[in-house]
Amino acid sequence: MLQISNDDFIRTTEPRHVSSVQSFMQAIFDNGWIRKGTYAGHYCVPCEAYYNEADLVDGDCPIHGRPVEWLEEDNWFFELSRFEQPLLDWYAANPDCVQPEGKRNEALGLIRNGLEDVSVSRTSLEWGVPVPWDPGHVFYVWYDALINYATAVGYGADQERFAEWWPVVHHLLGKDILRFHCVYWPAMCLAAGIEPPKKLAVHGYLLVGGEKMSKTRLNQIFPADLVADFGVDGFRYHFLRDNPFGPDGDFSYEAMVNRYNTDLANNLGNLLSRVATVVAKKCGGVGPAPSPDSPLAVIAERCVAETMAGWEAIAPSQALEATWRLVGAANAHLEANEPWKAEPGPAVDAVMGDALEVLRLVAVLASPAIPSTSATIFERIGLEGSPTDATVPEATRWGGYPGGRTVIKGDPLFPRITPTSE
Repeated sequence: MLQISNDDFIRTTEPRHVSSVQSFMQAIFDNGWIRKGTYAGHYCVPCEAYYNEADLVDGDCPIHGRPVEWLEEDNWFFELSRFEQPLLDWYAANPDCVQPEGKRNEALGLIRNGLEDVSVSRTSLEWGVPVPWDPGHVFYVWYDALINYATAVGYGADQERFAEWWPVVHHLLGKDILRFHCVYWPAMCLAAGIEPPKKLAVHGYLLVGGEKMSKTRLNQIFPADLVADFGVDGFRYHFLRDNPFGPDGDFSYEAMVNRYNTDLANNLGNLLSRVATVVAKKCGGVGPAPSPDSPLAVIAERCVAETMAGWEAIAPSQALEATWRLVGAANAHLEANEPWKAEPGPAVDAVMGDALEVLRLVAVLASPAIPSTSATIFERIGLEGSPTDATVPEATRWGGYPGGRTVIKGDPLFPRITPTSE
């Protein structure tokens, strides 16, 4: 529905995953980072993980808010305690490995407070990936789940594919599993003899009325309902633009309507509409080429750089804010020159060519958020191909609109929405 999908899907019962986990863990074992021992501790069944006394909240699991169980069993232990300094060294050498910065500092705090060896196997269960050097044990499901990241790109099965992807991979994860992904997982990679992932991006929760969505609180927001009101691109744009990546975001229907009407209907939608109208009336329906020395060219260069930096930093809200500054600049340029009042000629052509070039650039820059709308803009200004397939940075340089293309005025990109309370 939201025009997003996965390239691959893994079940942890698949043979390829079992093989990958056993290869990965065997490497850690062979490298001398796993020992035998007895474990006793507070265990949360839904988390499938142990917690220290200090982690509990009034004796309950900090994630699920339910009582934990006291379990004791013979286990194999990963010697995480020996990785405090290697992890600190890795963080120092890769300052952007965890984003945003607040989550990176949280991970560093966990490491500096001291690490304990962690149990990685169980004997009380039969299901799970068997420990290759001790058939009576199976690996913890949370532990082998981390190795999915390596399984997905061929670890232990397709070394050529694995080398193509690793370590330049980006992980996206929720803040509640930061300890596992930003402490345990990099240490596991180092112990197995591979580089940790290049980037781990940690996101917060989407809140409603200040609370995390929950079936028991009946405060869930259903995407299908919002898509019906705002369309797919309107939905995507709001959640990428109004919720900075990292901290929790609080959903508001009224804020969603305001963002939709302001950015999409008024700023972008009206820009395309009036450019098409003026081109039809003053340029015979044919779009002129932009001016190389346009005042918008300097603004565009800066907005493009900030947009690209935002996407690279996994900060969609910053990227889209920069893109919409370019939209605002184009609208201001039109208001200042008022081509609709001028006689057809070179001056009008220059203004309209610049506006068409901005529309081309915006279609490319905003395509990760609003792909269907970006494709429509391309079509309306007479360009072939898809903005999502554009080559960067070539496609983001000023002057790419060729001119001489038929410009079409269609229905509004984003019809305004009137809140039911008005």
